[in-house]
Amino acid sequence: MKQIITNLLQKKLKIKKQEIENLIEIPPNSEMGDYAFPCFVLSKKIKQNPNKIAESLAQEIKLPKEIEKVENKGPYINFFLNKKILAENTISKILNQGNKFGSFDIGKGEKALIEHTSINPNASPHVGRARNAIIGDSIVRILKFLNYKTEVHYYINDVSKQIAMLVLAEADKLKFEDMLKKYSEISKKVEKSKKLEQEVFTLLKKFEKGNKIINKKFKKITETCVKGQVKIISELGIKYNSFDYESSYINESKKILEKLNKTKKLFKDKEGRFVLNQSGTSVEKKMKSPVLVLTRSDGTGLYPLRDIAYTIDKIKKSKNNIIILGEDQKLYFQQISEALKLLNIKSPKVVHYSFILLTKKGKLKKMSTRKGDIVLLEDFIKESISKAEQEIKKRKTKGNARKIGIGAVRYAILKITPNKSILFNLEDALNFEGDTGPYLQYSYARASSILRKAKTKKKKFKINKLEKEEFNLVKKLSEFPEIVSKAYTNLNPAVIANYSYQLAQIFNEFYHACPVINSKKKFFRLSLLKIFRQTLKNSLYLLGIDVIEKM
Repeated sequence: MKQIITNLLQKKLKIKKQEIENLIEIPPNSEMGDYAFPCFVLSKKIKQNPNKIAESLAQEIKLPKEIEKVENKGPYINFFLNKKILAENTISKILNQGNKFGSFDIGKGEKALIEHTSINPNASPHVGRARNAIIGDSIVRILKFLNYKTEVHYYINDVSKQIAMLVLAEADKLKFEDMLKKYSEISKKVEKSKKLEQEVFTLLKKFEKGNKIINKKFKKITETCVKGQVKIISELGIKYNSFDYESSYINESKKILEKLNKTKKLFKDKEGRFVLNQSGTSVEKKMKSPVLVLTRSDGTGLYPLRDIAYTIDKIKKSKNNIIILGEDQKLYFQQISEALKLLNIKSPKVVHYSFILLTKKGKLKKMSTRKGDIVLLEDFIKESISKAEQEIKKRKTKGNARKIGIGAVRYAILKITPNKSILFNLEDALNFEGDTGPYLQYSYARASSILRKAKTKKKKFKINKLEKEEFNLVKKLSEFPEIVSKAYTNLNPAVIANYSYQLAQIFNEFYHACPVINSKKKFFRLSLLKIFRQTLKNSLYLLGIDVIEKM
């Protein structure tokens, strides 16, 4: 419906459709219409009083059947929808499109490559790492929904100081569950000893030079960690198509160094390291010394050099390229992007996320694997499922504890816009009331229960006057395609999460105000239940949350 209004206004105004759509508002109460367009922006452009512009447009617009009337109130044009037609169209569209409702052929079958998670393969992941994986997975689902052929990549930092420290500690003989303790121990020792740190760098040099014995140890530790990490993350319903190893870009990175040398921006510093001069770029103001160090003094490459090679390889595979990174890597990503510019290569789209914080003695604290100050994701998942089981018993209800627990974790993370921090409270996340995953699952189960009780075949019905709660539900359901489009444009699953909660709220208001089975409007209201259930199911799929039929 918003698109119809946008098209109407675009015929009269000489501004872009997207700009019009962004300005359209929903008035604070229904007496002011269902949608409103402010004319302040037009006033600046055509130098007229916004009230007069609104009055003139309201008189000139030719109304389609979907819009009952249009009025101007001061500087606003208010649009009143034809409730009956909206209900008919929405019910028909959702019932016909089913699982595809809200989808568009934006992707047209093109490949989209998304890199997410990419945890250092040195220990069991903490719960803070889950945000990267969950945001990435939801974006993958949105892209799939819009007909992109998605390819999910996991970058494995196997040429790292972290792995070298574990090799030094002979961790190649350990099981995955013992890696964290060993990593924390060796990190503290290396931090206090220059000699041990030098031994770590020696191991890295041997690895890069192809020492078979050292390479075998690096590989064993990496495979043990990656296998264990992926198993835990798969509990959240997350899968990968490709595991890309940093070590496979050692030779290619040498070629990148040669190409960067031709730009006249590469030089050797006093320590004998190859350094990229980034003065005059977007990173200059953010760094005291605007340079990107690409090698050590012994000639071995650093992570940024191989990351440039890896990024170029990803871009060759797909022009639609997305990466999920923590907010602490904003400057680093800018540095890599500036390096890619020198090579005439466009960098991937990036989604930066803020961190999940812990509360400790009244203070907020970020988790650190090196210090061992973490809540393991594996333990967190188990606890969420356990607490879900307790909640089901307490409420004397039904439900799949695993689906409820996982859904609670995913929703609590996705409902927050990525650039905002999360202070996670498991008890709040598992509440069956309020802005939570279980509340959405319960709303779906409630609609399913009524449909099961109805036990009736589909019958035709006439739509006459709509009650306020009926219309509010229809209108909210009709907005789903716009919500998906907005989430895709902004690469922000929180848009869908927040819509899901608002939709469930409006449904529950309808549920309490409008009897279904014993109503004269029974078949119309059953249709509303069906399309609500379908839309919420589609929405929850994009968030990676399973629906539950009985709760």
